Amino acid sequence: MTATLATAHAPISLTASHVLAAGSSGPIALWYTTRATGVVALVLLTATVALGVAGTARLETQSMPRVVRSGLHRNVSLLAVAFVATHVLTSIIDPYAGIGFASAVVPFTSPYRPLWVSLGAIAFDMMLAIVISSLIRRRLPYRAWRAVHWLAYACWPVALWHGLGSGTDSRLSWLLLLDAGCVLVVAAAVCWRLQLAPSADVRTAGIVGTGAFVLATITFVAIGPLHAAWPR
Repeated sequence: MTATLATAHAPISLTASHVLAAGSSGPIALWYTTRATGVVALVLLTATVALGVAGTARLETQSMPRVVRSGLHRNVSLLAVAFVATHVLTSIIDPYAGIGFASAVVPFTSPYRPLWVSLGAIAFDMMLAIVISSLIRRRLPYRAWRAVHWLAYACWPVALWHGLGSGTDSRLSWLLLLDAGCVLVVAAAVCWRLQLAPSADVRTAGIVGTGAFVLATITFVAIGPLHAAWPR
């Protein structure tokens, strides 16, 4: 979720010292905007997923009727799209970043960390599909729209790993705590929803799958972003 400095020979991680050394307020603002919007977008996507899970369970309370929850889910989703769009735009126009428009939408075309940046492109493409299908919802069969809408749940883990892998500041304690909080919120929401599943096999498979994802994420962070050489 942070910007990078790409040279003609090899990509170099862009840190705050690099940006400050540039002596220009424009690139500094773009760099921090890219970082901030990426982090906020992940938080909003986490809230969107949690609200979506609550919606599938038809969760309704006196303090939050269904119509309020649905409206909140819709508005948070739109806000997440806005932050993701800003994140992508600033990454493209940042003169220190080696990420062009094609790399933002076409996976495996980025010169910098192709895998991790490509995860961001995939998440962005998923969000575009969701937005477009929502705009033409009345022209689509309900099942087709619903199938595309489920991409929102796949978008979240892809976006999470994109941020962890491509960010040069993933080792920061506060950012790790924020990522951990997002994982816990989604894992708790999914496990709660699985308790309402009619089949014991579905509940077991879902809980095992959720646990496997959490363990895989922890393992990746330990051997990847937490490694001193990862930003390079």
